[in-house]
Amino acid sequence: MNTTELPDIKLLQLFDLLYDVRSVTRVAEQLGQSQPTISIWLGRLREHLQDPLFIRTPGGMAPTPQADALIGACREILESLRRFSAWEIAFDPATAQRRFRICMTDASHVTLLPRLLAHMRAQAPGIRLEAARIDGNTERALESGEADLAIGYVPWLGGGIYQQQLYEQDWVCLSNRHHPRLRAKLSAKQYRAEGHVTIAAGTGAQLLDQALAREQVERRVVLELPGFLGLGAIIQTTDLIATLPRHIGETLARVNDLAVHTCPIPVDGFAVRQHWHARYHHEAGNRWLRGVVSQLFGAR
Repeated sequence: MNTTELPDIKLLQLFDLLYDVRSVTRVAEQLGQSQPTISIWLGRLREHLQDPLFIRTPGGMAPTPQADALIGACREILESLRRFSAWEIAFDPATAQRRFRICMTDASHVTLLPRLLAHMRAQAPGIRLEAARIDGNTERALESGEADLAIGYVPWLGGGIYQQQLYEQDWVCLSNRHHPRLRAKLSAKQYRAEGHVTIAAGTGAQLLDQALAREQVERRVVLELPGFLGLGAIIQTTDLIATLPRHIGETLARVNDLAVHTCPIPVDGFAVRQHWHARYHHEAGNRWLRGVVSQLFGAR
């Protein structure tokens, strides 16, 4: 046997079919080739394996003992190649047992995660979700596969990262619905005069800071929080106001019965996107997860 090179896959397919049908004519028909071509391929396979493999008899092409010994290995190879070719469509959410880790801000824990979790529990009960922070380690985590997706405003991610826009964000202000000094519209003058709660977290916070500096607005900060946890209750029970992206703002307003005001300071908006590494662009589970996120949160 020639051990310096592997047989062409079409020769293995020929071997598999001829072993079953015992007819060069029928093999040619099933492979869509001419009989002379099949005869040439059979000659190559015989030379490679150094055996006649099939002998012409009145009952058809009868396999030799060497062919009998090799057919099992041939079919294992073909089946492995079929599995190899079909790997990317093998993900079945209904039966999959898998962990997906998604990097997101704590605002997304409030706005996106409940809906995503509900979808997963209904459509993919064996899936485990993990929420991780967006930070300086996010790009490395996506590349290594430690994280599957990053969802948010992450403009610093570098090369090798795919992205898909989900929705646009602008900025709003929240206040107690019964605020003693605010009516339907919040003016720039009132914005400067009122006490503020600021949020240190959030990937869009730098856009707000840049806008305040550009407009020369210095807020009277009464409370600084590391994240959005507790913000709704604080606004509901005080006369403080908060400036934050619309999605999390409107979500907190619904839950805590707060007033939503157009932000009187012009702040640059941003797009929330999902990000993934090129290494996992064609991986079936990652593709399914991205499709779910796009379906649930993509712009209509």
